[in-house]
Amino acid sequence: MIPTRALHVLGILLFAAASTPPLRAIEARKPNIVIFLSDDVGWGEYGFQGNPEIPTPHIDSIAKNGTRFTQGYVSGPYCSPTRAGLLTGRYQTRFGHEFNSSGPGFGLPLTEKTMADRFKALGYATTCIGKWHLGAEPGSLPMQRGFDEFYGTVGNTPFFKPGAFVDSRQSPEVHAITEEGFYTTDAYAERAVDWIDRHQDTPFLLYLPFNAQHAPLQAPAKYLDRFPGIKDEKRRIFAAMMSAMDDAVGRVLGKLRATGQEENTLVWFLSDNGGPTQSTTSKNGPLRGFKATTLEGGVRVPFCVQWKGHLPAGKTYAAPIIQLDILPTSLAAAGTPAEAAGNPDGVNLLPFLNDQSKGVPHDALYWRFGDQWAIRQGDWKLVAARPDGNKPRLFNLAADIGEASDLMASQPEKAKALKAAWDVWNAEQIAPLWPQRKPAKAARQ
Repeated sequence: MIPTRALHVLGILLFAAASTPPLRAIEARKPNIVIFLSDDVGWGEYGFQGNPEIPTPHIDSIAKNGTRFTQGYVSGPYCSPTRAGLLTGRYQTRFGHEFNSSGPGFGLPLTEKTMADRFKALGYATTCIGKWHLGAEPGSLPMQRGFDEFYGTVGNTPFFKPGAFVDSRQSPEVHAITEEGFYTTDAYAERAVDWIDRHQDTPFLLYLPFNAQHAPLQAPAKYLDRFPGIKDEKRRIFAAMMSAMDDAVGRVLGKLRATGQEENTLVWFLSDNGGPTQSTTSKNGPLRGFKATTLEGGVRVPFCVQWKGHLPAGKTYAAPIIQLDILPTSLAAAGTPAEAAGNPDGVNLLPFLNDQSKGVPHDALYWRFGDQWAIRQGDWKLVAARPDGNKPRLFNLAADIGEASDLMASQPEKAKALKAAWDVWNAEQIAPLWPQRKPAKAARQ
């Protein structure tokens, strides 16, 4: 007879084997894709950006175990435009998604396929957990845009008891949360961990756009208690919210590790735009400008990526990249040509990150946000931004990251060439599908 203790150990081993997919099976399948998107966090926040004021060890670990982009950009200095570009891999101005809105007809145009559409066609399970902000009308919600499930808010809401919430497992209807103690950041982490648990046998796309650190600033006492030394109440709440988000990221990374999927998961982390400092205290570091401007402080963001065993660890990448690159890079990781994204403006970054390509990903990057615009080519940036009365100014970012010294007078030919290149790009864009709303006072600085 087999001793009772041996039977007990054997039972544990069999249960573990049944609960976790074999490592070889995990390695053989296409990689999972996880995208963490924070909201309104400036370039000067997070430990991996050099700011130790608010500990973010889990978020920092993505940069430590992968690549930190020192010149990572987004294609719009506002919430919804950035998301539209991220999910399509295309400049959102190509299809008229230039601004935020909440009016009739607002939403990511149905002419555009989303990242979820692309990955679902490859056999991936897909979920969006967090703040959508790409349309609240029937036909515009994530469930109709390629996501198998949606758990989150359709736009900006409070963190406690949010309104305009959808849990597609329960119902496709938009409703308000009335549950006591409900806090979006914690709830998103719980659902994401559950999603990973339920999809151990299939590759998945997990898109997790937090509403942290967007206003209103709200946090439970358990996170506020971590920062008794911060006397400014607004900054203390901001710190608590960031700590909650870091815990959420840590729970997701921990579940990937526990289920043996860490090395088969491509993980992205970035913010959707620069910080609106006056309303939230979010710091943009040495950059000039803020949310809703085309200055560096509006469009350069914290940005890093991890894919253990496939991308170098602890690397810093200095060439300019943009959130439009996430879709074609993720498709390439799944063994699909970047062109499968459908005429993307983004590029596959893998050859650059693995030193297989010695060039730079982009000859130029472009922005248009109403009457504000910009072009970056090499170290040169020509920009017309609201704080300068939309007067074009020329900067060399290698020497002047703070956009303080206008070189228009000394480099008129460079400015002329950049404006001509921007004009060519702009002619390819279409008019906005809905008018620009007046930016919130908090974002105007």
